[in-house]
Amino acid sequence: MTHEAIITARGLRKEFPSAGRSPVVAVDDVSFELFPNECLAIVGESGSGKTTVARMLVGLESVSGGTITVHGNSRTQGVHKLSDRRRWAREVQYVFQDPYSSLNGRQRIGDVISSNVRLHAAPSQTPRQIQMEAHEILESVGLDSKFFQRFPRELSGGQRQRVAIARALAAKPEVIVLDEAVAALDVSIQAQILNLLSDIRAAQKVSYLFISHDLAVVNQISDRMIVMEQGRVVDSGATAELLANPQHGYTRALRAAVPGPGWKPVRRDKLSA
Repeated sequence: MTHEAIITARGLRKEFPSAGRSPVVAVDDVSFELFPNECLAIVGESGSGKTTVARMLVGLESVSGGTITVHGNSRTQGVHKLSDRRRWAREVQYVFQDPYSSLNGRQRIGDVISSNVRLHAAPSQTPRQIQMEAHEILESVGLDSKFFQRFPRELSGGQRQRVAIARALAAKPEVIVLDEAVAALDVSIQAQILNLLSDIRAAQKVSYLFISHDLAVVNQISDRMIVMEQGRVVDSGATAELLANPQHGYTRALRAAVPGPGWKPVRRDKLSA
């Protein structure tokens, strides 16, 4: 891992308007860096602000305060030019939580992948080369050529999420943001997708920003993690070290909520002392 970050966020803030009241602060003073070939997890309960951070990174939410840079180039104000949008897409791609709604049900799987390959292809690439590349990308996520002509409705949840990952890979991004990407899947399928993501990262040197509420999943895939509570970062560090010795009561509460042998629920107020 080099010392030059791909993504740098400094003092991120996001406010949502509230009728007749002060704005709701969803993200407040969040800072972090993501380095090449790294998996950084952002962890927290629903409503902690972690997904809002992810959406600001890719321009799906505006930034109320602070800065976001990718390779030193600002992403804080969003983009208006088509060429800039394509450049952003080649840098950072997004995989959504719900594999059932994130794909166009009217498109065959091959068209889903081919269209993204074509969008980011070199001018010299022929239609046949684009088609071949789409097949290769689909195979890289464990789906053979028979899936090329299928529609999303014909696939399981795990297969659809593989397609969503393949669609992201078609842009040859440096970073993939995975927003609760395994939360909607059965535990056995979760393990398969996590292993797939590890294999892709090793083969393609892509970095992940992994959004999750599940510490067991985060422990399996991430190098570093930051913990968010009510829009703010309350804990951060190397994943293995932080889970072994969490410094903040909220992190201890999250860790205690992970089921294991002999697991019993513990009241949060008994963990925050």
